[in-house]
Formats: sequence, C-alpha cells, structure tokens
Amino acid sequence: MLLTIVGVINAILHLVIWLASLFLLGSFNSGGHKIMLLGYFYLDALSAFMIFTSATIAFAAALYSISFIRTDYNLKKISRNKGLFYYLLFNLFVASMFLVPVINNLGLLWVAIELTTLISSFLVGFYNTKHSVEAAWKYLIICSVGITLALFGTIIFAYAMNLASGINSFNWTELLAYSGKLDPNLVKAAFIFILIGYGTKAGLAPMHTWLPDAHSQAISPISALLSGVLLKISLYAILRFGIIVVKCCGWSFYPNLMLIFGLFSLAVAAIFIIVQKDIKRLLAYSSIEHLGLISIGIGLGSDLAIFAALLHLFGHAITKSLMFFGAGKVAQTYNSHELKDISGVSRVLPATGIALLIGALALIGFPPGSIFISELLLVISAISSRNYFTAGALLFFLAIIGGAILFHFGKVIFGKPPEKELSPNESPGLVLTYVFLIVMIIGLGIFVPTIFRHSILSAVAVIKGI
Repeated sequence: MLLTIVGVINAILHLVIWLASLFLLGSFNSGGHKIMLLGYFYLDALSAFMIFTSATIAFAAALYSISFIRTDYNLKKISRNKGLFYYLLFNLFVASMFLVPVINNLGLLWVAIELTTLISSFLVGFYNTKHSVEAAWKYLIICSVGITLALFGTIIFAYAMNLASGINSFNWTELLAYSGKLDPNLVKAAFIFILIGYGTKAGLAPMHTWLPDAHSQAISPISALLSGVLLKISLYAILRFGIIVVKCCGWSFYPNLMLIFGLFSLAVAAIFIIVQKDIKRLLAYSSIEHLGLISIGIGLGSDLAIFAALLHLFGHAITKSLMFFGAGKVAQTYNSHELKDISGVSRVLPATGIALLIGALALIGFPPGSIFISELLLVISAISSRNYFTAGALLFFLAIIGGAILFHFGKVIFGKPPEKELSPNESPGLVLTYVFLIVMIIGLGIFVPTIFRHSILSAVAVIKGI
C-alpha cells in the first residue's frame, strides 16, 4: 500500500513537471529567445526541447512504475525498502538529466553527465543478480572512460579559448562568442575527443558496447529512461560543442563525422537485431539504430534534415519507451527476457499485446507513426542534397531492420501462449501509460502541433548557429 501511495504521488509530481515543461516549450516560438539564469545556467530553444522530451518520458515512466514496482513487490522480487529506494534513485536520475540542458558551463555539463552515469548504474544493477551487477559495472567503467575523453576534449576547448581571448572560461556562451577566433586545428582535435567521449554515453557505434547489457538488465522503467532520454542527453552535449565547431571550422568537418558514425551505427544495429534472442537487448540495439538516424540528420545539415532529426529524437523517445514498458510487463509476467520463452502476448496480456504491436509498427516507420514522418524527411533530405549513398544506405538498413523487428515481435505477439501457468495482470495505470504514449505516437504522425513545430524550428536555428 505504501509503495502504491508513493508511486501515485511521484506520478502526480512528474505530471506537474511535464505541464511546466510544456509551458516552457511554448515560450520559444520560431523567433526564439534566450534566458540566462545566474552565470552557470542557460536556456534556449534547444534546452527547452530537451527538457520537454525528458519530462514526457519521466512522467510516463513514473506512471508505469506504480504497477510495475507493486507487482515486483508482490512477486517478492524486491522488498518494500528496496521499492522506496527505487523512487529515490528514480528522481535523482531524472533530476540529473534535467540539469544537463540548462548548464552554461561546459565543465559542469561534464559533471552533470557523469552524475547521470553514477546514479543510473545503481538502477542498472537494481536486482543484484549476477548479470545485472556485471552490466552495471560494464556500464560504469565504459561510460566513465568515455567521458574522461570528453573531459580532455573540453579542456582543449578551454585552452583554445584562452589562446584566442586570454580568458579562462568553460562557459558555452563565451566560447560561442569567440568561436570565430579559435584555432581550427585545436577545435577539430578537441571535438574528436568530445564525439568519442560523449558518443560512448550516447551509444553510437562502435562505442556502444555497454548499451545492450545495461538496457537489458536495468529495471524496465529505467530502460525506457536510458533509451528515451539518457542517450539523447549525451547527444545534446555533442550538439552544443558542434555549434562551436561549425562557427569555427565551417559546415563540413563536424557533419561528416556525424554521418560516418550514424551510418556505422545503422550497420551494427542491423546485424545484431537480426540474430538477437533477448527482447530487451533487441530493443537496445534498436536504440543504436535510431541514434544513428538522428546523427545522420544532423550530418546532412540542411534545415529540413535537422528538423527531421529532432522530430525523430522525440518520436523515438516516446515509441521506444512504449516498447520497453510493454517488454518489461511481458518479462515480468513470463519471468523471462528470452524470445524463445515469450509468445502469445496478445492472448495473455491483451493491452500489452496491442501496445507492442503499435509500438513495433511505429518503430520501423509504419504510418501514421511519428517516426514515419521523420524517416521520410531524412530520406528526402539526403536525396535533395544529392547524397545518394546516404539515401540508399538509409533505405537498405531500414528495410533489413524493419523485417527483423516484425519477424521477432510477430512471434512474440501472435504466437501460441506457453503451456505453463502465468499470472497476467494489467492495471488501469499500466493501460493509461500505454494510451498516453500511443496518442502522441499516432498524433504526431498525423499532425505536428504549431507549438511543437515552432519549438523544433527554434531548436534547429540554435543548432545551425543562427
């Protein structure tokens, strides 16, 4: 009873935060404006967009957690104190991710991203099993090594700033103001460290090796936050530095690197999705694919491509969260992550079966899901810029990945239910979580509201350095 009460209060608080983030999103129209708070905090349209994305998934995860944690407690997988500890860690994790988009100082940005790693590692190893603890350590070590490289890149940026202006500053606004005077060679060297370092945390291949283990072993609401928010928050850091690189070195070096890593991520995801045997690891490799698509959109560089990338960022966040919520409920009911043990979900868990079907179709770009619009715009952008290789690679890998996902989830959803006795339970809160996400997934595929479209256009202007 106590866990349910705490969960409901937590969900209500996150609903309030989500509504506040919606108001913040609306405050940045297509013209955009900037808000400075103290010296270390900074808000613009890109910050507001990332905060809204984070708040959306955090609210959905908080709502989903009510029934998920209660069920885990009833199944004696966790104690009451462990459940309460989960809510503490949940909010610390979400707070650390809210902190990243509002920080002006790039040194503190590094601290905030490292903080997300430290807190979420406890949630990856939450069940204290052999595999979850191993995944948590792997996640902690690989990501910490990665962002150590990012720290080195940040220091080089600050050194370039000192050479150009005589000012010792890590503030993004000051670096941006002097970006035209920075040494291009130093900036390029620094950005390589930034891209590899924060790219490790973002799950870009080949620095992705922590991601499948962490996503598969984390408690399911956190898997959604890892995929839907944490990967994008790390990509946000790359985008911030990329704006300085473009101002200093022009629009060639940075986009080309994003294209290379994006296409390689697509290729790696395609290979591993085909042979995957674990439902949550399958979704983890799908996250690598979609981070690759977002990177390709940034790399193509046109206003339309960047708009598509940001729309895809949000669309993937809500769609993948729906899939992780459904997969988490399935794994909890079937007591297994293995695809061979899971079948007939549509009969055992009807609402979850529908959610997984809609989510799987949306994930592969089937209309009218929002991902269909963003992927279509990406292909159009590649063709219109005469980047036919990228357009062809996109279509090729999307076809392979789409076929593999339909094959895997077709058996999961429509197969024959297992003969062993199961205890299916779909609470109203669980169904409400599904509905909340499905409405946005389909709604954005039919019509992009003016407030949302203008906020993305404003964020595009920030990324382009306008």
